[in-house]
Amino acid sequence: MIRPVSLLSRSTDQIQTPKQPIYPSKSELLNCLPPELSRLNPAKAWGSLAMSLGLSLLAYAAGTQIPLQAAAAPLWLLYALITGTVAGGCWVIAHECGHNAFHPNRDVERWVGFVLHSLLLVPYFTWQRSHAVHHANCNHLEGGETHVPPRINSATGQVVDRLSRRLGRGPFGILALITHLLLGWPLYLLFGVAGGEDYGGPTSHFWHGAPFRNGKRALFPESFRGLMLRSNLGLVVMLLALGLAAAQFSLARVLCVYGLPYLVINAWLVTYTWLQHTDLDIPHFSSKEWTWAKGALQTVDRPYGPLLNLLHHGIGSTHVCHHINPRIPHYNAWRGTALLKQRFPDLVRYDATPIPKALWRVATRCGVVRRDAASGGFFY
Repeated sequence: MIRPVSLLSRSTDQIQTPKQPIYPSKSELLNCLPPELSRLNPAKAWGSLAMSLGLSLLAYAAGTQIPLQAAAAPLWLLYALITGTVAGGCWVIAHECGHNAFHPNRDVERWVGFVLHSLLLVPYFTWQRSHAVHHANCNHLEGGETHVPPRINSATGQVVDRLSRRLGRGPFGILALITHLLLGWPLYLLFGVAGGEDYGGPTSHFWHGAPFRNGKRALFPESFRGLMLRSNLGLVVMLLALGLAAAQFSLARVLCVYGLPYLVINAWLVTYTWLQHTDLDIPHFSSKEWTWAKGALQTVDRPYGPLLNLLHHGIGSTHVCHHINPRIPHYNAWRGTALLKQRFPDLVRYDATPIPKALWRVATRCGVVRRDAASGGFFY
């Protein structure tokens, strides 16, 4: 059953009997956010990029000075956590470019996003396409893209359900954290893992032909081949640069300096997207029940704190606003969030649960979804 949003600011896992919400139309949601919020400020945009890129370069440079010795392992771990966290801000700026929310000059914006994402081994144009599909079909079980849960009556759902019962909640949660945070992002890019059912699966952000295929909907239409090639070329250039660095300084040095923060960046990315659209009281909907407004309002804002909100440009704490209008830049999203809460206080989701506790709850208890007859939604 759909829970009122007021119940989301909780510190326990108790679930209370809900009252059915009344969802606004798409136009009502969009009209809540004034047009000036979408006005771009290049000075603020470049300032945010300078902060994230500058801090990232300083952090990566520090990694070149850490000795490649077993005794330095704690230092390498600290380096990976700090550098990966800081460089996550560059990921967010590229994400903003993908939404045309960075710069009024589309060519400048395209190049900034393409370069930043290529540096982080993200296929910019193909990700931009799949991410747009995600926004257009948020929490849609058939058409959704990214963190689409399996239904209990599906083959995948039955496998996941049996595994969770056999392992038990704790071990299953540990397995879910490992597979999501370490393997989830590359598996999604390579094979479309956790992508929507209608796209046929497996799909790939790197290749359009066999053995990858399209289902009822084309995630990457034929006309997209050229942009897919450009994305791949960006990654090839970056991989060649890493190969040259390995030849010059050693493979171990490159794996430590670049590879360790890369894992942390991916872990942050998956943490954000996983927690933004998944929890015990966040429903998913099939085609008969889904509407754009209903899906967008299943996004949840969470308390990442002032430091992470600064470094990651508020991506986890203003994400409801971002799903209502993704062309609002991050520096205006805070005001947009306040306006949405004021206009729809019972529908704009916020969960005050500390991030580690929320992540553990989602990992241990959100495996497969089942349909709730009263609301028509599918819940974990």
